[in-house]
Amino acid sequence: MKKQDLIFALCVILFFLPFFVIPAVYEWYDNFNRAHGMIMSAFKFAILSTLGEVIGLRIQKGVYYEKGFGILPRALVWAILGMGIKMAMVIFSNGTPKFLEYMGLSGAIVSFANSAITWEKVLVAFCVSVSMNVIFAPVFMTLHKITDMHISNTRGTIKGFFSHTIRMGAAFQNINWERHWGFVLKKTIPLFWFPAHTITFILPEQYQALFAALLGVVLGILLSIAGLEKQQKSNSATKKNVSA
Repeated sequence: MKKQDLIFALCVILFFLPFFVIPAVYEWYDNFNRAHGMIMSAFKFAILSTLGEVIGLRIQKGVYYEKGFGILPRALVWAILGMGIKMAMVIFSNGTPKFLEYMGLSGAIVSFANSAITWEKVLVAFCVSVSMNVIFAPVFMTLHKITDMHISNTRGTIKGFFSHTIRMGAAFQNINWERHWGFVLKKTIPLFWFPAHTITFILPEQYQALFAALLGVVLGILLSIAGLEKQQKSNSATKKNVSA
């Protein structure tokens, strides 16, 4: 671990420590979170998901920041996306149990609302996760990819982000669909997000958006490690071909 890693870890700890050791701070957070869920969701994703991208950059390139990375535009995008995620969580956590009862699964609403963890609640939570990730997640992930490309194209500046229009047609054509569909959508959704969001929807409502944001951090780190390993394998294969 290098000096920059220690400084980064210390800053993160100092930022979050008051929420754990000072009861008044946590009480304020809990009350505000219950009263203003959408606003807090924006802040949670802006902070935690951007943090995940910063850690991902460190894993891939060895630095926490580089010119053009665009921390502020990324945080802004995550704040907006965070509100969209919260909206989707409210819609699907309320609509899916009703749909399950409509399809004949009696007691789905009651078991899902019950604080006790039962097999019925886990089943409904899984169905909520599947419905949200099948219907909402592909659109969300594609939009996030397009905004990432826009941030890179405008050199990571706030001024550039707002002064240039996203040309959606060109953006869709420039997406690497082999990776976006073949890996991000086809693999991470069923293998990671289905079970991860099942756990999310088992948790009390006030913790769901926070846990979802933390999952984004975890996935970002895992994807960065996978990308680094793929790059290393590719470099090794190139060296072997050159040697041969």
